[in-house]
Amino acid sequence: MPSCLGLYIENNLIKYAKVTKDKDLLKVDSFGVKFYDKIGEAINQIISETFSYKIPISINLSEETYQYFYFFNLLNKSDLKKAIETEFDSFCYDKGYNRNALETRYALVPDMQNDEKIKAIYISVNKVEINRKLQEFEGNSISCMAPIAMAIPNLANLKEKENALIVNLEEKTSVTTLIEDKIYQVDKLDEGMETILDKINEKENSYAKAYEICKNTTIYTMEGKELLQEEENLYLEDIMPTLYQIVQKIQEFVQNSLQRIDKIYITGTGCIISNIDLYFQEYFPNMKCEILKPYFVPENIKINMKDYIEVNSAIALAMQGLGYGVKTINFKKPTLANQMPSWLKLESGNKNKSNKNNTKKQTKNIFSSLNLSFDLRGKWDNIEKWMLRFTSGILSFLIIYTVITTVLKTQTEQKIEEVELLKADTREQIQLAEKDVQALKNKATNYDTMTENLKNYSNQAQENLRIKNAIPLLLTRIMNIIPKGVTLTSIENTSTSHIVIQAQAQEYDLLGFFKGKLIIDGILSPSTVVSTSGVKQNGLVKVVIEGDLP
Repeated sequence: MPSCLGLYIENNLIKYAKVTKDKDLLKVDSFGVKFYDKIGEAINQIISETFSYKIPISINLSEETYQYFYFFNLLNKSDLKKAIETEFDSFCYDKGYNRNALETRYALVPDMQNDEKIKAIYISVNKVEINRKLQEFEGNSISCMAPIAMAIPNLANLKEKENALIVNLEEKTSVTTLIEDKIYQVDKLDEGMETILDKINEKENSYAKAYEICKNTTIYTMEGKELLQEEENLYLEDIMPTLYQIVQKIQEFVQNSLQRIDKIYITGTGCIISNIDLYFQEYFPNMKCEILKPYFVPENIKINMKDYIEVNSAIALAMQGLGYGVKTINFKKPTLANQMPSWLKLESGNKNKSNKNNTKKQTKNIFSSLNLSFDLRGKWDNIEKWMLRFTSGILSFLIIYTVITTVLKTQTEQKIEEVELLKADTREQIQLAEKDVQALKNKATNYDTMTENLKNYSNQAQENLRIKNAIPLLLTRIMNIIPKGVTLTSIENTSTSHIVIQAQAQEYDLLGFFKGKLIIDGILSPSTVVSTSGVKQNGLVKVVIEGDLP
């Protein structure tokens, strides 16, 4: 029976579920939530605890983006593929994206607004992000990498003509629109449980405790009027604003939808909050709001259904790895073992009889593929038998060698191409970094210039203020020292700090005494004080005294 381990990975936690398929029946063998500091150790612990050493693993993508293109449905498959790629190339050119750095997949759905067209849901993600995830799983078998918004509908058992929204309240919220049981659109919101858990984590300093607090929180509703304990109310201020923003944006989706929405399914980490479905129902009274439950899990099981719902994302990814859902959204490229022909894969089993039967069947297939036939009715001697064995061995070796060499060559060329793309992207990023460095240098130069100008302005302002205050101080000090009988006819500030004083008196001595006081008292700088010899006119002696302010 085929099995798959689904891992939904966020920044601080991993949800896991091991799902086994027995014909058309599905069974969840083990599941849980694990918080981690080192993701590699956490992954190995989960694989060990679930005994998933040799089974394939299906994981979620991160940071994927969605675009939508429309085409006439009369295009053949090859032309449609070229048209889709051309549209995305044009989109990248307009946005300035590096097309070679992106890994892409797409899914085709009917255009509900125009019967003559089809809609391409185009998904892209940075190759660096994919390689980072693969490195986290080094040594383990990754069979599927899929966006959770495209995988989560695997859990729903919708009616044929039912239109619904699946609101996945994980780290970031995604809204998957299903029209007539088919994925029609995916919208991603910035708000999600990450915001809520981070706010509580700031108070409790434990992400696991923040998760448990949400799990033990009940939302009160206007209809039920349920009363909460005071300690529970402490965290509603961290929970309710984000939920309200999410609900408001979903209301916009519903109002702008050209199709009637019959039901809203709620899933993800947000479902651990009790009564969240009733909270949504208050805002969408005309449609049914309910928690998304895996359709194949019976209600009368011993395990609480809420425990399964808690890991819905991991179960959906495991189902995607088992072949459910949209087949074209797997971002994990096939390995060498996947690309080898089935007749070259030797299955483990009984070392005697089963291996002999497998070898006979494989030899028969080889010779059949080469259109060779032998008459086995006659009796063969030992030489003929050895010749047949030798020829069969050589042919088998050549065929296997050719196949493996071809596959290895193809993979090598793909890897070389990926390396070249990454090198080109790295060079582009280096150029952008150099531009940023130059821009920072220019800003630093501008900053230094502005700092110098501000410094000069500050110095000039201080100097102006000093001079402005110096003139009144000068007049006050002159008034205190001017001898009786000396008259000042003029005081002029001819430059920044230069003072020219015109004075007169009846005697030379009084003017000389006044000049001396200006020097001795430091009213003017002593080294700069000069005066004219004096001119006597109409009985008065007039002099001009000049000097700089100290």
